[in-house]
Amino acid sequence: MFRGNHPARVDEKGRLKLPADFKSELKGGGEGKQVFYITSKDGKRAEIWPLKAWEAVEAKLAAIPNMNPAKQKFLDVTSYYGQTVEMDSQGRLLVPQLLRDSAKLKEDNVVVFGRQDYLQVANREMFEAELKAAPLTASDEAALADFGL
Repeated sequence: MFRGNHPARVDEKGRLKLPADFKSELKGGGEGKQVFYITSKDGKRAEIWPLKAWEAVEAKLAAIPNMNPAKQKFLDVTSYYGQTVEMDSQGRLLVPQLLRDSAKLKEDNVVVFGRQDYLQVANREMFEAELKAAPLTASDEAALADFGL
């Protein structure tokens, strides 16, 4: 399970060096190449899904009729930004150029968040601005309390 926030870096070639804490979480997958699906639902933040976790999302999508407009929108946006990527021997992933540009993922201004099944990558300054503009409220906490949190 991925959790927490770790600063990271995207190099000049667009490769994200996965933080060591997240990389160690991935080691349980056994031998062989580690494959990920990198996508976004809004173009503001990248999502890095271990391929098996993304395939579980696809299995749920397969159960939804193809004519469902929400399914089509979801597939449109996640396919537009999405690419399958292999981790290199140095623990780096190439973030698709379109998504790097859209989410402004450049150099040392990047944070990587654990989101349980996947990682989320954001421009630090943009993320901090979003946090200030829409903080966690008492209403949000009450809604989560309904789930026992």
